[in-house]
Amino acid sequence: MAKATFGAGCFWGVEASFRQIEGVTDTRVGYAGGNTVGPTYKDVCSGRTGHAEVVEVTFDPERLSYEKLVDAFWKMHDPTTRDRQGPDVGSQYRSAIFYHDDEQMRSAEASKASQNDSRLYRGPIVTLVEPAGTFYEAEDYHQRYLEKRGMVSCKV
Repeated sequence: MAKATFGAGCFWGVEASFRQIEGVTDTRVGYAGGNTVGPTYKDVCSGRTGHAEVVEVTFDPERLSYEKLVDAFWKMHDPTTRDRQGPDVGSQYRSAIFYHDDEQMRSAEASKASQNDSRLYRGPIVTLVEPAGTFYEAEDYHQRYLEKRGMVSCKV
């Protein structure tokens, strides 16, 4: 199994979207990219931790490529809005790909360049590509949040 970590706004809908992809074996929502150790949801919502809401995806690379996950990531959110997705505003909602190794970094950067060149978007892509670092799992009530409530998505 391999891991991939993405920030694309509120993690509830992003997690639900990744869970639907064939080859994804597990997901966890949490926080990454900041400087506070052991942050809580309340801490991250304050905007002072530097963390983003993220989804850590576990996938079977024999069945699903990292590149396919990145392709799906672009379709889940608007990568041209800095620190915002729909009504959610703040650095905790930033668009980010947190890579786990050099190969993921190269793939993410190449995909970002390709998306920018495609002119599918009204403006430039502002998605950050940065090392994964420490992942802090969110509180249990956030895990599979939409699924627990009988919902499929929370798209804006």
